[in-house]
Amino acid sequence: MAFEQMNSGSRGRVSYNKAILLSIINIASKEISGVSSMCANFGGSVFGRIFSSNYYEGVKVTTTKDSLVIDVYLNVYSNYNVADVACRVQENIKNNIIAMTEMPVKAINVHVLGVAFAKPE
Repeated sequence: MAFEQMNSGSRGRVSYNKAILLSIINIASKEISGVSSMCANFGGSVFGRIFSSNYYEGVKVTTTKDSLVIDVYLNVYSNYNVADVACRVQENIKNNIIAMTEMPVKAINVHVLGVAFAKPE
């Protein structure tokens, strides 16, 4: 499955493989300090996640008429402010999607599903 976008010069269409967008979002989420990990099983059946083209390691993308709606499922380290981490994840995803694909983003929903505690040293 691919996402298509009209070129600003109206010379044609640019299409992006869905795996590319999911990968960009996943990497942008992990770049933020305070993010412990992405949640691999965030609801739904295992069968549905295995065969879903909208799912990639804690990321779900749905398309609207002319933009993307992104859901990110992650765990946060205990010594970080959850709201701050979620806000920075949203900003980083939006900046990366716009910089790399120029696709409009309608919404970025960050779902914090757990808290990870640092391993004792």
